Amino acid sequence: MVFRHRLEDMSSAGRFAPSPSGELHVGNLRTAMLAWLFARSTGRRFLLRVEDLDRARAGAEAKQLSDLEAIGVSWDGAVVRQTDRGPLYTEAISRLAAAGLTYECFCTRREIQEAPSAPHAPQGAYPGTCRNLPTAELESRRSERPAAVRLRSAVTEWAVEDTLHGVFTGVVDDFVLRRNDGVTAYNLAVVVDDAEQGIDQVVRGDDLLPSTPRQAYLAFLLNMPVPEYAHVPLVVNADGARLAKRDGAVTLADLASAGVPADAVRRTILDSLGLPGASLDSALSEFDPAALPRQPWIWPGM
Repeated sequence: MVFRHRLEDMSSAGRFAPSPSGELHVGNLRTAMLAWLFARSTGRRFLLRVEDLDRARAGAEAKQLSDLEAIGVSWDGAVVRQTDRGPLYTEAISRLAAAGLTYECFCTRREIQEAPSAPHAPQGAYPGTCRNLPTAELESRRSERPAAVRLRSAVTEWAVEDTLHGVFTGVVDDFVLRRNDGVTAYNLAVVVDDAEQGIDQVVRGDDLLPSTPRQAYLAFLLNMPVPEYAHVPLVVNADGARLAKRDGAVTLADLASAGVPADAVRRTILDSLGLPGASLDSALSEFDPAALPRQPWIWPGM
């Protein structure tokens, strides 16, 4: 079943959506700059959304916004926070539930890991343990622990079109919409947020590409527009591992303490993209998605 969805008349937009769990490192900053370049080069607005449903460290949001401004990333309108948008998520889940497209799940992570895979199910897919629980067992499980809410999916895979990766087909299982602690799951929140904000271009790290078919399928069910996607390469350390705080001076604060100003970090990042580094505006005039590097960038340190 597909729902009708009304979207306010608003111009198209791109976005950057960090989680305020700590400071942004140069990999995050590079992705933010790319998202800005993609949006501005196509005449889109550029929005900033703080994805604070899961965890937020005190002071992290303010520091992240300050760092984005320091490297020249600007945004349109007010910053949006997911913790202010709970009614939108509840409404979406209620619509899915009314159509019979959700069910309660009582599985722990350990139970899911130890459960045998369903026949013909893709590797890593939820095995459907709670999909068709008898009424008596359902009532018994409710007395034991709170339930998560899962999507009752009618497909096992879905394809999306990505600007850098082409057509990507990935697993779609009965993924979680709301956790058993009441927190809305990322896959639902991001779909609802992008649709309600008029975001039709999503630029983010390519580590998120595998989850994108789930989100596109959910958007289809809710009759929400599927954005244009561009999943960009990550920044990695010398060992090829995803960049992290343990790799040393990788945040603007760390680099500033080592005598490296924000404008030098911006120039280094833009140089890694083959773009002039005087400013984001100067890089914009030469920005061409087709010319972007397709491999992870090894952080050289500074």
